[in-house]
Amino acid sequence: MTLERTFIAIKPDGVQRGLIGEILSRFESKGFKLVALKQLVPTRELAEQHYGVHRERPFFKGLVNFITSGPVVAMVWEGEGVINSSRKLIGGTKPLEAEPGTIRGDLAINIGRNVIHGSDSPETAVYEIGLWFQKSELNEWKPADQTWRVED
Repeated sequence: MTLERTFIAIKPDGVQRGLIGEILSRFESKGFKLVALKQLVPTRELAEQHYGVHRERPFFKGLVNFITSGPVVAMVWEGEGVINSSRKLIGGTKPLEAEPGTIRGDLAINIGRNVIHGSDSPETAVYEIGLWFQKSELNEWKPADQTWRVED
């Protein structure tokens, strides 16, 4: 498996409900490395670029209005298989259909307030990371415990 990066955002409902620590903990416990983190209220321009793939859909305006309604915690996580694994940690888009034990299954209220966003493919991850972060905001570092790990 190859080392990759993914974009994860805790949406305004997750921030407002005080779920930042819980969500960060799930990614850290899984063994992923946090390489970028910031809190911001997204501009309308950023939100429209982020959700651009949905521009022609009737719910586009609602997505943009919601994501710009308050602070978002934007992150980049790194690890082997982090994109697919993150999608499993996050759970299905519709909280009522998300598996128990997933972030959305345990914490989300409804499809419009589903707490978290995660990149769905390597291409999307590259795009979203570049949209939300400048290269200088991505930290290259090696966890101390990697020296204890036995390589395959």
